[in-house]
Amino acid sequence: MTGVKAVIMAGGKGTRVSSIAPGIPKPMLPVCGKPVLAHQLACLKKNGITDIVLLTGYLHEAVEDYFGDGARFGCNIVYYTEDRPLGSGGALLKIPDLLSDDFFLINGDIIFDVDFKRFFDFHRSKKALVSLAAHPNSHPFDSSLLITDADDRVISWLGKDAERSIYKNLVNSGLHLLKKDFLKHLSINAEVVNLDNDILKPLLQTKGVFAYKTPEYIKDMGTPERYASVSNDVADGKVKRKNLVYKQKAVFLDRDGTLNQERGFIRTPDELQLVAGASEAVKRINDAGFLAIVITNQPVIARGECTLEELEHIHNKLETELGKAGAYLDDIFYCPHHPDKGFAGERPEYKINCNCRKPKPGLILEAAKKYNIELSGSVMIGDSARDEGAAVAAGCKPVLLNGITLLEAVESCLAAS
Repeated sequence: MTGVKAVIMAGGKGTRVSSIAPGIPKPMLPVCGKPVLAHQLACLKKNGITDIVLLTGYLHEAVEDYFGDGARFGCNIVYYTEDRPLGSGGALLKIPDLLSDDFFLINGDIIFDVDFKRFFDFHRSKKALVSLAAHPNSHPFDSSLLITDADDRVISWLGKDAERSIYKNLVNSGLHLLKKDFLKHLSINAEVVNLDNDILKPLLQTKGVFAYKTPEYIKDMGTPERYASVSNDVADGKVKRKNLVYKQKAVFLDRDGTLNQERGFIRTPDELQLVAGASEAVKRINDAGFLAIVITNQPVIARGECTLEELEHIHNKLETELGKAGAYLDDIFYCPHHPDKGFAGERPEYKINCNCRKPKPGLILEAAKKYNIELSGSVMIGDSARDEGAAVAAGCKPVLLNGITLLEAVESCLAAS
């Protein structure tokens, strides 16, 4: 990515996490022996991004003294230092001459290991003004949430305190990719500027803001608890392993009868109720560093008994219920087809013999391609011969819930991995 710069917002005080290391700026917090910012620079350099702009403020001398011009980190660093607080986005508006045509904008308090080329290719393919790296997290109930359309365009942005009853677990991670042209769409006179509220959210009206959905490791350290969790993940290699340049392992999960109670066809969110232990099982998958991916046949679409929008609402209910216990799904793949005709209200365009309806392996293979999954090291957990057939055809291990709970099946699979 020759010529693409990274701008890192490194001026935060880290008020909530200051008890860990008082008197140092948040980007200088030590994680496994080196500052957060050093981890960020290492990942950027690995991706060929070596031109760095650091936006500093609070205790900026500590940052500048440690990193200097960046030479010993394999980077070229220039600084813009606030002489007074400008808010999370104010400094960005002061440096148009330092920006490349497309540039990464990175929160200074996050640990990540990401394939930036994938991110950049997505940005270019969408002709996006702004691309936000987005993912599910373990605390969606107190996070800002992105609402997207079928093309990954962000159409709404719910703040942390916004009312939400059922929602998709999709959170802005703190990694952004912007075209320098974003400045043409803004008219801001204030000196103190909030990045989300004053810059990114107003840009939604351009229809040029997209969510790049990735399961890669991107986490903030805004509280002592999250700091401890991130430090442990760096130490045991989980952060690095989640980068999509490396082969991933997944636990594929059937939906009806596996994650939620078998009640025949589910047509409304109210009909979806988790099986006992479902949240704990999915959280175990998350904690183990495996991808948790749902693979489900949904012939209610072909039968005309549920629209795509209603199915999405049902899946949002599933994500909401899991999120209450700190569990999340990395993705949901569904087959809307059904080969048999003759149902009242059926939709002919979905009445086909497809390659994605289990026991065919199409959905598993699609997920494997999207997320670079090693199928031989992955499992498919379900409750029917269709699930078993799809797993065998795809080349992953089938596990059927015959007399065991989902949690027991997951524990067994992870122990054997």
